[in-house]
Amino acid sequence: MTACATASAETPQITAGPKIAALSCGKPVYLVVLLHAEGRCGQEVIDLALNWAPELPKADFLAAEAPFPGSAGARWFPGEGFSPDAITAGLTASAPLLDAFLDEMLAARRLPGDHLALVGFSQGAMLALDVGLRRAVPPAVIIAFGGALPEARDVGVPRTQPPVVFIHGEDDTVVPLADMVATRDRLKALGLPAKSMRRPALGHGVDDDGIIAAGSVLTASLVKPKPKTASEHDDHHHDDHDHDH
Repeated sequence: MTACATASAETPQITAGPKIAALSCGKPVYLVVLLHAEGRCGQEVIDLALNWAPELPKADFLAAEAPFPGSAGARWFPGEGFSPDAITAGLTASAPLLDAFLDEMLAARRLPGDHLALVGFSQGAMLALDVGLRRAVPPAVIIAFGGALPEARDVGVPRTQPPVVFIHGEDDTVVPLADMVATRDRLKALGLPAKSMRRPALGHGVDDDGIIAAGSVLTASLVKPKPKTASEHDDHHHDDHDHDH
């Protein structure tokens, strides 16, 4: 695995890390931006995208690199810790950086904002939620692994209503499951299509079932099925509920 680069303390900025170019070899139709966990780097999350790329051959997968140095690697927030105050301050510092970065990456590919998907891990999940819910053009989907928003971080009435999917370990002691549930319910109360998937016996991390589920969500969100003809309609019903188990 390639060693993680060190973020600059002088001019914090989010930079483009490793990527998987669209396998179709043509101009990408979608952009999936991955935000790594604190103390990690883009190489670790782009490796996960190897599981998703074959089902989305027209998508570019791009790992963003966090802007702040930390004792154990690059961080999305300038401060340490996961207290509500630290998270709120970190989001205030980093949200404008990510928003501008996303605009730049979309413009470079000449893609509209709704052809974007955000996948975040831990601090990266918090930032993906915070920025994705505020963008003028909503992303196609936001997937948050092990992330939540503190109640103090008021999202108000979101300008947009992108679908949000939380994938969270039931044994997470860094971002407790209850924090995710509270965030999900707060978003649902605001009218957002927010769902969750609990992973039994999983701590603050990612497992194979969560990776598979994220791939299915990305494919369903970015590749819209063609409308059925009258003869193709049947009596099957789709259950719209949270996958909490």
